[in-house]
Amino acid sequence: MLKIAFHPIYKHPLPEGHRFPMEKYDLLPKQLLHEGTCEESNFFQPDFPEKDLILAVHEKDYFKRLLKLELSKKEVRVSGFPLSQELVNREQIIADGTIKACDFAIKYGVSMNIAGGTHHAFTDRAEAFCLLNDQAIGARYLQNKGKADKILIIDLDVHQGNGTAEIFKNDNSVFTFSMHGKGNYPFRKEKSDLDIELPDGTKDEEYLKRLKSTLPELIEKTKPDFIFYLCGVDILETDKLGRLSCSIDGCKERDRFVLQTSHDLEIPVECSMGGGYSKQIKHIIEAHANTYRLAQKIYF
Repeated sequence: MLKIAFHPIYKHPLPEGHRFPMEKYDLLPKQLLHEGTCEESNFFQPDFPEKDLILAVHEKDYFKRLLKLELSKKEVRVSGFPLSQELVNREQIIADGTIKACDFAIKYGVSMNIAGGTHHAFTDRAEAFCLLNDQAIGARYLQNKGKADKILIIDLDVHQGNGTAEIFKNDNSVFTFSMHGKGNYPFRKEKSDLDIELPDGTKDEEYLKRLKSTLPELIEKTKPDFIFYLCGVDILETDKLGRLSCSIDGCKERDRFVLQTSHDLEIPVECSMGGGYSKQIKHIIEAHANTYRLAQKIYF
């Protein structure tokens, strides 16, 4: 059964005019239920994770100040969000969704988190809508519990996973692969184990060619026993913050290839949604919904 982390706390309101489309976290499960892709039994509600699981990734002082709402004005500004208790709760619950989804992925082959993909969160700071790095926390959970040894993080959000790269920069047990826009945020990039930088305006053909010529060899080289897939849909031509020019069909084929490859090789995969900032919310929902439709088709 496809298991999906969702919690209504994702609807935390933001100031009017804020560019982060929070409504997608509410609309996406409604769409999946409406069209029959999912049933209520597919969804589970995460809660607060054990603090030690977060501290396996994030520095104690940073997490302590985050919980006490004691970040500096500069730190809050860089995070992109107004700091509040609701936001800090939300970030912890997102991380728990990914942690629990890891176990479901081991059981069923694949699992999803409606939110997550908070790849700009560093060990000691928040950045760009990301306060806690959910997939990094999930990776350490698997390793510390003896559920996985070698992990591959496939980050196909339009923005480089700079926080994830920093967290695992000296760790050979977690391979970080980021394919992203060269000219896009972050403008000072970290060094992943493998970075593929794409020029502005890259379309489906070139995007898929680079991915399909890279991923199979990468998996053969790294031999992971668990995959995290960050499937942001901000690679779309319609995206306000992305600078690539992929179509919804191209984005769908990207997801199909990653999921089919993971399925065929029998490597569990946890998917976190990541970014999506198209002007029309229908484009965001359709592109994200395709990932769930494909997971159902390929695995179940």
